[in-house]
Amino acid sequence: MTTLSVIIPVRDVAPLIADTLESLRRNAQPDFEFIVVDDASSDATPEVVEDSGVPGLTLLRSERSLGPSAARNRGLAVAQGQYVAFLDGDDWLAPGYLADAVEAIADLGVDFIKTDHVKVTGKARSRARVPEGRRGVALPARSGIPPEHATTMVDYPNVWSGVYDRRLYEQGLLSFDEDLHTAEDRLWTWRLHLHADTFAAVPLVGVFYRREVPQSLTQAGDERQLQFFDAHDRIRAELESLPDGERYLPKLIRTYCALIAFHLDREDRLAPRVRRQLRSRAAAALSAMPPRLLARVLPALGAEREQLLAELVDLETVVA
Repeated sequence: MTTLSVIIPVRDVAPLIADTLESLRRNAQPDFEFIVVDDASSDATPEVVEDSGVPGLTLLRSERSLGPSAARNRGLAVAQGQYVAFLDGDDWLAPGYLADAVEAIADLGVDFIKTDHVKVTGKARSRARVPEGRRGVALPARSGIPPEHATTMVDYPNVWSGVYDRRLYEQGLLSFDEDLHTAEDRLWTWRLHLHADTFAAVPLVGVFYRREVPQSLTQAGDERQLQFFDAHDRIRAELESLPDGERYLPKLIRTYCALIAFHLDREDRLAPRVRRQLRSRAAAALSAMPPRLLARVLPALGAEREQLLAELVDLETVVA
């Protein structure tokens, strides 16, 4: 019986994946499987994986790049574990972390658990904590969404900082929207908290997350950076389909506005054409938000961000 399946999408990470593979070796158990999905790497990534000799590792190779969402879905389709976890090919795990995480989810009997992680920027390291203060107790999944003006579980959308019961995959909650190459984790996290039953934040830290990696999609300056619009529009559609979805709309609007401001503040990294698209889509998204809710949310973002967004929409006209 396979207890845990770990799915690792990779593409062109040959200079970094040695750390990842060594961390898998230090977490290997006879009942764990590691599914590495190579998304048409143009470097030696698949060869490094094949030569690693990590116990329980399977390599799946794609002829053409379909993106991280499709790669994860391909791994999910062949996973046999009672539980599922994810890892990115440029990150790594602390020794023994996976066994501890599996023990935690099994003992708590919840649909999924979330853990702290370590941000790695060059040689600097800092601990990022799960934004749920109640540790080691089963909680309703939807309790991870509100309140509006606090950092909550839907603001912690890293798919690799947790372990998930296989029944969520059978319910369609672990699959990713394959057309999204960025912000796919935000949509995925919202769906998880909307439709799963229970979760827990556990006092573990084991994933080391590399930041500012040049080949990371978070560093891209093309249209993929704008897919957060699509992700949040789909979350809103999801809320509108639920009888009680409106209660979570203020949180979504707050998060959506904060992300728009974040990208506007960093628009210089985008190509001029993409920068124009960002402003056009931002204006359209803001204009489509509930006016009085928007008027309430913007001041709470702070004067600088409020001004940045107010330049794109006439609040007086919208509210009137």
